[in-house]
Amino acid sequence: MSENILCVKNIKKSFGGVHALKGVDLTIKKGETHCLAGENGCGKSTIIKVISGFYKPDEGTIEIDGKEYTNMSTADAIAAGIQVIYQDFSIFPNLTVMENLAFNQVLAEKKKFVNKREFRKIAEDAVKKINFDVDLDARVETLPVADKQLIAISRALLHNAKLIIMDEPTTALTKKEVTRLFGIIEELKKEGITILFVSHKLDEVFEISDSITILRSGQNVYKCPAKEMTEEKFTYYMTGRNIDITDVREVKDFSKSEKVLEVKNLSAKGFESVSFDLHAGEILGIAGQLGSGRTELSLALFGMLKPTNGSISVSGETVHLKNVAEAQKHGIALVPEDRLTEGLFLPQSIYKNISVTSLEEIQGAFGVVKEAAQKELSAHWVKEIGVATKDHTLPVQTLSGGNQQKVVLARWLATHPKILILNGPTVGVDIGAKYDIHKLLRELAKGGMAVLVVSDDVAEITALCDRALIMKAGRMTGEFKGEELTDDNLYKSTI
Repeated sequence: MSENILCVKNIKKSFGGVHALKGVDLTIKKGETHCLAGENGCGKSTIIKVISGFYKPDEGTIEIDGKEYTNMSTADAIAAGIQVIYQDFSIFPNLTVMENLAFNQVLAEKKKFVNKREFRKIAEDAVKKINFDVDLDARVETLPVADKQLIAISRALLHNAKLIIMDEPTTALTKKEVTRLFGIIEELKKEGITILFVSHKLDEVFEISDSITILRSGQNVYKCPAKEMTEEKFTYYMTGRNIDITDVREVKDFSKSEKVLEVKNLSAKGFESVSFDLHAGEILGIAGQLGSGRTELSLALFGMLKPTNGSISVSGETVHLKNVAEAQKHGIALVPEDRLTEGLFLPQSIYKNISVTSLEEIQGAFGVVKEAAQKELSAHWVKEIGVATKDHTLPVQTLSGGNQQKVVLARWLATHPKILILNGPTVGVDIGAKYDIHKLLRELAKGGMAVLVVSDDVAEITALCDRALIMKAGRMTGEFKGEELTDDNLYKSTI
């Protein structure tokens, strides 16, 4: 028997002349957690789909548990013990937990008739494997993200999985939920199950991995045991450039700067009696777990959630933000939490996505907006904030996650806001794009813009912000600045 659960060699795959994989090798030993890392667009998703039989490689060989496969199908991969848990978990939100867990097995066994008792037995056996306590009759759409992920893991184990591939499994999880997931991964390893952990999050990779393979531009660039990897090497091989990840935050006093935003006793659905100030040139963080009220607060400050009490003032003037147009008129911009569903028109071009908030500004006679004006505006911002594209007439969905986020930023920066609110500014973006976005936000603040960063990523808050406020259960519960602004203090205060 082979000591490797998976060995792929010289895998090549092209799409319409674009070389997604240029001869990728990947070897994973049995019983290990192997991290596959790389920036968005490096080929991670493509190699996963090749391993799972979804794509047929143009060249190369695939060997699973010592057996070589040619023209492998998804059914072959599943039969060989390969299970993939994608970012969306591929579960049915309108069905119950029990139905989600039992459905695939019943289909695989080609049963024409089943009963509820049989469904329940399959589901009970599945959740028992990872000691997952969940209401089997609950609709999946009512459950938190972490439970949806555990449903996907439980379902994978029903198929006698030997290798579970987890594609960016922590994107929407809190720190507490990540810790729980990592505990389950360790238990799966004890059962002899191998994990391919696909990620670009440096801290998580170091915590969970036994070995690491890094891809860039569809090629292998580095492989080593995790204990031999350093943060500097990881960042360099991921991005192909040296990035200073040890930026020292300069402690500043903004008390004498203009008070651009003043919130007093503000209440709305999801939070109550919130008060704080934001000064020109300041980057203020609001840290809180899911359900803390942080997202609802950002929506209220952008006219998307009607306050029930309290006041909002911009540059000393009390404002009533009845809608987004009112917020924009007062110089407020919001980069939303989910760029795919809330921030972008995915099939539309990059230039249309950037110019959509500035149509009044660039319109000509009789309110006509010329395409040339849209393209001129877009070209400026694409260059200004470094959106990586050769052609801004392409659909925005062709960009990597980091560049999509830059497009959302460009759209709102084109409105020349006084106050820029960002809800989870670097969720789902890689190290290089995260560095670029942080650098841009610092430059905007130096230019006098007031920046409000809303996030559950305490490391991002401490790295980027001058001061941080804590939200918990809908209330503002603390403040940290200077030497007290640390990951540990924020984490302990938000849980």
